[in-house]
Amino acid sequence: MTLRGPPAARSPAELLTFGVVNLDKPPGPSSHQVSGWLRDAVVETLAERGVASTIDRAAHAGTLDPKVTGCLPVMLGDATRLAQVFLEGGKEYVAVLECHAPVPADAESVVAEFEGPIYQKPPRKSAVSRRLRVRELYDLEVLEVEDRRLLLRIRCESGTYVRKLCHDLGLALGTGAHMGHLRRTATEPFDDRTLHSAHDFLDALGFWLEDDDPEPLYDIVDPAERILEGIPSIVIAENAAREVANGAPVYAPGVLEADDGIDHGSLVACYTPDGAAVCLGERVGAADADSGLVVALERVLV
Repeated sequence: MTLRGPPAARSPAELLTFGVVNLDKPPGPSSHQVSGWLRDAVVETLAERGVASTIDRAAHAGTLDPKVTGCLPVMLGDATRLAQVFLEGGKEYVAVLECHAPVPADAESVVAEFEGPIYQKPPRKSAVSRRLRVRELYDLEVLEVEDRRLLLRIRCESGTYVRKLCHDLGLALGTGAHMGHLRRTATEPFDDRTLHSAHDFLDALGFWLEDDDPEPLYDIVDPAERILEGIPSIVIAENAAREVANGAPVYAPGVLEADDGIDHGSLVACYTPDGAAVCLGERVGAADADSGLVVALERVLV
């Protein structure tokens, strides 16, 4: 089993089969359509370059409705195995709250009351079970007020329905309200400071294919390890990584170093000494022990 090399030393083809694009989703297409376009473009480009490896899938992190724009990380190839990581991180949105009557004077204080845990039931069109659940609003800020509109910045737990939140805010304000324009500005660990359009990505593929210039690709496609920023890490020896590649868990003798204070049961990412991701798993034992199981596997990444 061949392990991946250091993220910074990968070829364009290696990047495209285990990479992520922080895409600025346009209004109109669905999230699924956009990720499919990127997948098909990669497949076509790799084939035209005569590369033996290819991808058969791409996945997006957190569905955005067709009209919604903004931060939509798209995982390419084997990077799709990291999709669960995005369930751990938060989201940030900027939304227009369209009130059905003039905004009351106490709007900011009413909105502030929604910070913290809230109850939500997924909408009827949702793909998930419509059971009541709790979601955390980390920060809810009124940025501007104009006649019947509020511009909101929302930092929230993954899985929060902003459209439902806007409806509930309208009830609390006493005006009734619905969600107007919505833009996602962050999907941790990505945010809107490093967004790229689908056209940027297609142009970068073209530069590599037609001019043999991979630099635009390196600017736009991140190694998949970028997704793991913020996840506790454990470095394991190469021989241990090869065992993991064949389905073995991580045992204490194979651990070289680990982040401090990793809680029992936490999701962790394991790496080779040169920084290549090997697996995701659950920390079940002490990393500094002389023997025993340390990480139970959830996803093998090599």
